[in-house]
Amino acid sequence: MAVAVSASLFPRKLAVALLALLACSFAGNHIAARIAFDDDTGVLLAILCRSGITFLVLASLVLWQRQPLSLPTGARRWQLLLGLLIATQSLCLYSAVARIPVALALLVGNTFPMLLALLTWALGGARPTGRTVLFMGLILCGLVLALDVPAHLADNGEANPHWLLGVSLAFCAACVFACALWITDHKLAAVRGPVRSLLTLLIVFASMLVAGASGVMPSGLAWPASGSGWAALASLVVLYGVAFTLLFVCVPRLNMAQNAPVMNVEPIATLLLGWALLDQQLSGVQLLGGAVVVCGIVLLTYRRAN
Repeated sequence: MAVAVSASLFPRKLAVALLALLACSFAGNHIAARIAFDDDTGVLLAILCRSGITFLVLASLVLWQRQPLSLPTGARRWQLLLGLLIATQSLCLYSAVARIPVALALLVGNTFPMLLALLTWALGGARPTGRTVLFMGLILCGLVLALDVPAHLADNGEANPHWLLGVSLAFCAACVFACALWITDHKLAAVRGPVRSLLTLLIVFASMLVAGASGVMPSGLAWPASGSGWAALASLVVLYGVAFTLLFVCVPRLNMAQNAPVMNVEPIATLLLGWALLDQQLSGVQLLGGAVVVCGIVLLTYRRAN
């Protein structure tokens, strides 16, 4: 059985290269989102387009594969909650991207493995080991440097009045995503991955429609103001849709238990793209802090292969 399973997996180098490519595609999605937001595109509109197009693609795949869409008994309310949490996470992260440098928003948003470990412990799971606590402390120290907290506290937010709100939104996205992962692992483990992904995207799409119709965000459905905004909106939809679909199709063969830390290249790719396309530059101390955060997350999530 073990031989059959390993034979179906991609070679390690191919899996790592594919995951790195997917991480770069997700990074490009956030850079395109910032360009679109700078052109007055509404956050709700961006998420609506992104989730709607990706839902249609995944629905076609699921129908082609003739996978049943039924849910186990008692899973419906947890699936609904999962979808609402992912909708909240998307809204918070995109709102953070619109306010602070994209790389910083991603660094804060990617602290979810640390928060998931704490949440699991709080809800009766295993207590974090000394190794885990050490890496959590490393991540926090790196964040202080990456966000340049002392400098922002000293200038009272005058340099960037949206800094505190942007960081808070990114951290909220990390907290919500950690909750979503806990629900996935502990309440929806019996639900087939394709069905869970499809229903989650449907709930995200419906949530953005309701939010837009309610007027809770007056400019949330604003159209881009120029051609560059439309191009950025189309780019974020394509980059996210292609990355999500490839991950959806290939994840059974990627040995995620061993290779998932490769996805943490996303903040690094975002930093490079933000510098090249948005002229968003970080200081040497911030770059050092970002490197510390990424290393801490990789070490925290790395699992030795059995």
